[in-house]
Amino acid sequence: ADPLRFTMAILSGTRDIKLSKQRIEGYRNFGTKLWNAARFSQMNEAKRVEGFDPAGVQQTINRWIRGELTKAERQVSDAIEGGRFDDAAGALYRFVWNVFCDWYLELAKPVFNGPETEEGEAAKAETRAMTAWTIDQTLKLLHPVMPYITEELWAELGKEGPARESLLIGAEWPVLPDAFIDASAEAEIGWLVDLVGEIRALRAEMNVPPSAKPPLAFVAPDAVTAERIARHRDLLLTLGRVSEIAVAEAAPAGAVTFVSGGTTAALSLAGIIDLTAERARLEKEIAVFESDIGHVNKKLGNPNFVSRAAPEVVDEQRAKLAEAEEGKVKLQAALARLDAMAGA
Repeated sequence: ADPLRFTMAILSGTRDIKLSKQRIEGYRNFGTKLWNAARFSQMNEAKRVEGFDPAGVQQTINRWIRGELTKAERQVSDAIEGGRFDDAAGALYRFVWNVFCDWYLELAKPVFNGPETEEGEAAKAETRAMTAWTIDQTLKLLHPVMPYITEELWAELGKEGPARESLLIGAEWPVLPDAFIDASAEAEIGWLVDLVGEIRALRAEMNVPPSAKPPLAFVAPDAVTAERIARHRDLLLTLGRVSEIAVAEAAPAGAVTFVSGGTTAALSLAGIIDLTAERARLEKEIAVFESDIGHVNKKLGNPNFVSRAAPEVVDEQRAKLAEAEEGKVKLQAALARLDAMAGA
């Protein structure tokens, strides 16, 4: 019932709702993602704490997720009050999947597995409490759109920690203060997320084997970036799947360079990828994109096709063209990096 309800909500802004089994299954997967996030929190002892105040958290990732949740609450509340249920569902999807599950829980893993020192235990306790609190607020925000799974999780997570005062349907709607949005935490975690995203995208473009862990070097970083590198070294090693992190005055030989957050970084791929085979692969895939672009442009350049085809078919072809052009640009950039690497 919940995936169907979510599908109807997120499509409510369209004139003609086109239901499909595949789309409903996709939002069923969204519910599964939420359920698994709750299970993960339980496995890492993220229990609700009596009197926990998120205003006092110190860890950067906790100040960041507090702000992201606050922004999501604003978006969901405003959308529901304005009758824009599609915007509310979209904001919920982005926060739960892209922010909380994909990034916060990943960033929290090294904290949960951190050292058993006084500082490490304090970070664990704060992050566990913050995780539990964030899930509670998320369940409240999601309840109007997915009432069954959220009520079930509310009961399940309520078995530990302070007793629940009511069913989820009777819980107070969260209204979070503007002070929860922390610009410095947002900038720092944004830098980390963008950097890891660039590394992962580069690995995919250059066909780096998943098991390979190339060294990463930052070229003459400024003081702020150097501090961030030192602070998040362990996270970069884990999330970026790199073997070591160094600071250098110039990019090492045999490295592919990229820019993230205004800083040049270099991933050393010499000996990890076959340059000749990789060049052949990229050129072959670029040729496929060029063929697709030519084929679609021929269609769209035909007045008879544009005038006679259904509007959705024309839109589909335009989307296909944009996708092919974007793919070609990315592969050409990867080929240019390969040339620079070979020249070095």
